Amino acid sequence: MSHSQILDMMRAQKCFSKDSVDFMSRILERSGTGQATAWPPAIVQCLKGKPADRSIERSREEAETVICTVVEDALRKAGVSAQEIDILIINCSLFSPTPSLCSMVMQKFNMRQDVKTYNLSGMGCSASPISIDLANTLLQARGGLGGGRALVVSTEIITPNLYHGNEKGFILQNTLFRCGGAAMVLSNRWIKDAHRASYKHLRTVRVQGNDPNSYGCVYETEDEKGERGVRLSKDIVKVAGKCMEKNMTTLGPYVLAFSEQAKVVASLGARFVLKFVYKNLVKMEKDNLAAKLPVVRPYVPDFKRTIDHFCIHAGGRAVIDGIEKNMKLEPFHTEASRMTLLNYGNTSSSSIWYELEYIQDQQRSNPLKKGHRIMQVAFGSGFKCNSTVWLKL
Repeated sequence: MSHSQILDMMRAQKCFSKDSVDFMSRILERSGTGQATAWPPAIVQCLKGKPADRSIERSREEAETVICTVVEDALRKAGVSAQEIDILIINCSLFSPTPSLCSMVMQKFNMRQDVKTYNLSGMGCSASPISIDLANTLLQARGGLGGGRALVVSTEIITPNLYHGNEKGFILQNTLFRCGGAAMVLSNRWIKDAHRASYKHLRTVRVQGNDPNSYGCVYETEDEKGERGVRLSKDIVKVAGKCMEKNMTTLGPYVLAFSEQAKVVASLGARFVLKFVYKNLVKMEKDNLAAKLPVVRPYVPDFKRTIDHFCIHAGGRAVIDGIEKNMKLEPFHTEASRMTLLNYGNTSSSSIWYELEYIQDQQRSNPLKKGHRIMQVAFGSGFKCNSTVWLKL
């Protein structure tokens, strides 16, 4: 779907004001998305004069098409059958039907009846590292049984989630998200699978805010006229920055060079001392001296010294620009994220896997090599920042 087709599709809903359509047009122009991103047939059909169908039946059709396609592809590439899977995890934030999406996959692929299934909903665009973390924990628990195999699916279903109101905080979702999904096979069966594995999981770090701003900055609710949607707060950039800073600080000791760790510790120590001195000067009513204290900015560690590739959630051009600037990345470090956004749009939790595939198959500016480390960074409602580091085998 091109930008003009998307706008025609929005006009065909006959619920958006001219100001809302103009607003969506401006967002699309600045979004970094290309002219051939995917929308579900149940919504696209309004271009042919049929009303958009947001029913559960059509939502299931989208889910079945996306999920079954990526599962079949993942099993084929991994060289395993559906009957060899021990754990099934599917994360889909805004569509959680009964029976579950896991039940749909179990039935479609005739999987074993003793497969352990987990359906994760409401976790937002950061859900895929959560699924990987869960799979890793469950596989470790099976270590005494000779290990196992886990199938992880990350997707978002668009059909039931088109917002039909005119509040700008909600309208953003209509211009950001696109159809997509990814499936991955994980294994800790060393004898059978180690020789054919593509990557080794090194570390997952999960951070979630616990304050009202974090909780409310991505919030599913109804607008004043009762139209359901996901409201994005103006505080989202600030909240995301704080959450990412905490995540990177936690992840740092596991992946950073020692010299970078020392700089981080020195920065934290200086900030702690200055904060202590400032509080005491204020208590002593020496505000003039307190105001003259220097400001020590948090040291942003140079992850480029130990991380070779970055898969940053393709949430939008501004998101990628901000992380590139804050982490002092080179343009080739964010190439995969920008190309994923251009070619596929924001596919929610699966975007980091589109990026990894781009690095693996298409990137020429920084080719993937054996021994390289890849960092995936995802953001989502809650507010959460989750990161995962892989080693190319």
